Amino acid sequence: MRFGPLTLADAEGAVLAHSVKAGDTRLPKGRALTADDLAQLAAAGVAEVVVARPDADEVGEDGAATRVARVLAGPGLNLTAAVTGRVNLTAAAPGLLLADADAINRLNRVDEAVTVATVPAYAPLAAGALAATIKLIPFAIPESLLDRVERIAGETGPALRLVPWTGVRAGLVQTRLPGLKVSVLDKTAAVTASRLAAVGGTLVAERRTAHDAAAVAAALAELDGLDLLLVIGASAITDRRDVLPSGIERAGGHVLHFGMPVDPGNLMLLARLETTPVLGLPGCARSSHLNGFDWILQRLAAGLDVTAADIMGMGVGGLLVDIPDRPMPRAPKAPPQAKPAAPNVATLVLAAGSARRMGANKLLAEYGGQPLVRHAVAAAVAANPSRVTVVLGHQGDLVRAALAGLEVDFVEAPDHAQGLSASLKAGLATVAPGDAGVLVCLGDMPRVDADVHRRLLGRFTLSTASGNGAIVVPVAEGRRGNPVLWPRDLLPAMNAITGDQGARALLAIHAPRVVEVPADGGVHLDVDTPDALAALRRELEPVS
Repeated sequence: MRFGPLTLADAEGAVLAHSVKAGDTRLPKGRALTADDLAQLAAAGVAEVVVARPDADEVGEDGAATRVARVLAGPGLNLTAAVTGRVNLTAAAPGLLLADADAINRLNRVDEAVTVATVPAYAPLAAGALAATIKLIPFAIPESLLDRVERIAGETGPALRLVPWTGVRAGLVQTRLPGLKVSVLDKTAAVTASRLAAVGGTLVAERRTAHDAAAVAAALAELDGLDLLLVIGASAITDRRDVLPSGIERAGGHVLHFGMPVDPGNLMLLARLETTPVLGLPGCARSSHLNGFDWILQRLAAGLDVTAADIMGMGVGGLLVDIPDRPMPRAPKAPPQAKPAAPNVATLVLAAGSARRMGANKLLAEYGGQPLVRHAVAAAVAANPSRVTVVLGHQGDLVRAALAGLEVDFVEAPDHAQGLSASLKAGLATVAPGDAGVLVCLGDMPRVDADVHRRLLGRFTLSTASGNGAIVVPVAEGRRGNPVLWPRDLLPAMNAITGDQGARALLAIHAPRVVEVPADGGVHLDVDTPDALAALRRELEPVS
């Protein structure tokens, strides 16, 4: 390739080495000069230009960069059009970048003319995100050199590929000790759900249990069938014989590795229960800041196996915080990440039944100085103001009067005697077009408080960040209860239900979308008989 200044008379077809202004027009670097370009330059008083003129056996920068990119790019990566000798590789879908560092280094050492730069190996990428860039330094390179580069780059197959997220379904076990606030457990669950959502996964179930090995083993057994199990203790793991690893082993699992050369995240534990990965989380996993847990979670979420050798190889680059002296306090916290906007959710309280087993209208029965139904509706209003609709039927006027002063809407279910599905359909008809979901509550459950509602609404908000939203159900003592929050796209299926049944049959059909939220026993307690009401009232009696 010839390079240097040429008069305009000799420059047609040559590649402009530096941008030049021709009157009001700027001719960019890398442009193959045309007769019109040269006329503009002459009119502007330019006499000569610095150009490159490829030889006959050379390939231009754009063509060469494209050929190198095609050899490097494996599944999951897209090529951009070449511009000024540069081709970018971008992610075709959200996932994890796998890079053969040895192959990239071999290619970069062939000749200074060809360069490849990538984001770090195992970097999580959003769809369309930049994964690598191939840049030709000169304006052209010999065909023989390009052939050599292609051969070396392709010796072991594509050096770069993107593995998409697999949609991992995870369960979380949290242990408790006296003094550990419920708010800490709630935050940990929310942060974990957000972490999973960021890698295409879902936190579908959570268990909270005592901080002892037997309780941990029992909780893990309840989460059978999931893709990933996460365990975080009220106190950190300090030894392979500590509570969490002992609980994992008691459940039938075995510990693969304890500790990792990543800080924060040193006290990470890797285990396996049959074929399911189990992670004993360090305390830093309660924070949304990057830590060693993220590195392992990202690989598992992409369907990759993680071994002890993998973890031991994470030390270079494993110091994730910019602090000169551990264990001094960390630098000031970064600004908190913006929370996802809460979607609109309608709350329905079904209060239309005739209570045949009760013998009287149970919703009007006194409990704690108020009608039973008022407890359920007041909790709904406290958690979701201005979005609560009460479905009326049997003795609707009396139920309406019992709710006087509460900010709710009412709808009548004229065919409520046909069963629960009739009341449900009447309520679903009030769901607004902009509502992303509907929280279906029962009017005879006075022990479901506003906190349960808020947990369900909060978890639903997290789930909508990556799709239509999850089916969110409360769980106490390993059993699912009420109320249940349903995403909007399931409303047609709910409207198709008939007879004296609600929508719970849909939970089995849509099991992969179910997310569990821990709650207390109030999510199981409905008042269907006089004995049940009497037992409930006795709980309020002072102990003599």
